[in-house]
Amino acid sequence: MTGANGDADGVARAPWVPGPRRAADDHADLTAEVAEVSGVAEASEASEPEVPVLTHSVLKSLLGAWALSACSTGETRAVEDHLTSCAPCADEALRLRDAVALLHEDRDLDLDPLLRSRVLESCLGRRPARIPIPGWVTPYDAETARLDALLRDIGESEWHAPVRLKWYEEERIVRRKSTVAGVIGHLLAVDGLVSAALGLDDPLGAGTPELSPAERTEAFWSGLDRPPNRALRGPWREQSHTLIRTVSFAGRGVADLTVTYKDFALPLRDSLLERAFECWVHADDIAQAVAYPYAPPSGAHLHDMIDLTARLLPGALANRRRAGLAAPARQLVTAGAPGRSVHLEVEGAGGGHWYIALDSPAAVGSPELAVAQVAMDGVEFCQLVAGHVSPEEAAAGQDGDREAIRDVLATAASLSRL
Repeated sequence: MTGANGDADGVARAPWVPGPRRAADDHADLTAEVAEVSGVAEASEASEPEVPVLTHSVLKSLLGAWALSACSTGETRAVEDHLTSCAPCADEALRLRDAVALLHEDRDLDLDPLLRSRVLESCLGRRPARIPIPGWVTPYDAETARLDALLRDIGESEWHAPVRLKWYEEERIVRRKSTVAGVIGHLLAVDGLVSAALGLDDPLGAGTPELSPAERTEAFWSGLDRPPNRALRGPWREQSHTLIRTVSFAGRGVADLTVTYKDFALPLRDSLLERAFECWVHADDIAQAVAYPYAPPSGAHLHDMIDLTARLLPGALANRRRAGLAAPARQLVTAGAPGRSVHLEVEGAGGGHWYIALDSPAAVGSPELAVAQVAMDGVEFCQLVAGHVSPEEAAAGQDGDREAIRDVLATAASLSRL
C-alpha cells in the first residue's frame, strides 16, 4: 500500500509546513549572511546550527514558541524536521501560526466600511437574485438603506434631537422645527403616496382624502397619541422594503404608473427617484442634528436626481410665469422644437450638461439657442433644489442673460417643499 505522498511504507506523511519568518535577532551576524550569499563554504559550515535530539513531548511543547519565532536556531530546525513526519503536530503548527497572525497590535478593530458591499457583491455574483431590483429603483433602495444605518447607530435620546427643516416658499426660505423621529414620520407619511398608488396600505389609514405632502405630514403628526419616537423606524423601514419588493415583482409596466401629489403628478419611476432625493436631504438634516458623518449619494444616483430636476424645470418655470413670478416668454415655439435655453453645467460627482428651455415647457433645450450659462457643484445644486440655500446665496458661475439665470435658479429652489 502506498501512502498519501507516494511512500511505500504505507504511512501518510504530513505536509511540509514552512517556518515562521526569522526574527530580527537572527540577522545580527551580517558577516555570515554575506559569506553565505557569496558562496564561501567555510562560513556556511561554521554557521550550521547544532540540532538537539528531543522527544516528541518536548517538540510538541515547543510549537507555540516556534510559531512566535522564539526558539533558538537549533530548536527551530528540530521542530521543523519533526513536522515533516508528524501529522498531528503539523496540523497544530498551522493553527498556531495562523493565530499568531491575528496578534498584531497595530491592527484596526473597526470593520472595513466597504465590507458590506464586498460581501453583497460576492453573494450576488455567486447566486444572482431571481427577481432583481429594477435599475430605476436602486437610488431609493440605497438611500433608505443608508438612512436606516444611521438610525441604527443613534441612541434613544437622539431620536428627540431638534432638527431644523428648511424649504423655499413665497420667494423666501421657510423653517420648521421638528425632531429626528418627526422627520421619519414625515418620510413615512409622504412615501405613503407611492404606497397608495401601488394599492398598498396607507400609513394615514384607509379612506384618507387627497392631500399634499405637507398636509399629509401635518395630519400624521397631529394623529399621533404621543410625540414621535424611535418606534417609527420599524413602520418606515417596513414600508420602504414593501415598496421595493412590490415594484420588483410588478414588472416593467409599473414604471409608468402615476403617483399624484395633489398639485402635481409624477410617473412611478420619477416618483421613487424624488423620494430617494428627499430621503437623502432629510438624512443629511438628521446627521447634522446628531453630529453624524454623512456622505452624498453615489455619483450615478446623484446624476439621476439632477437629471430629474432638469426635466422638471421647464414646466415649473412656466407655472411661475403664469403666477407672475418669472419674466415673460420671449420666443414661444411649438412642442418639440428647439427654444431659447440656459446651459446648466453641474460639476463634480454626478455632474453633466443640461439645456433648460426657457419660454415653452414642451420645447427642447438647444445649445445653439443658449442665452446664458450657469455652473454649479452637484451637491450645492441639490441643496438649492432642496431649498436649503436661496437663489441669491447659491455660489454659481454665471454668464449671459442675468434675467434668465435668475428665473432658472429661483425655479430650482421653488421645487422644494416640506
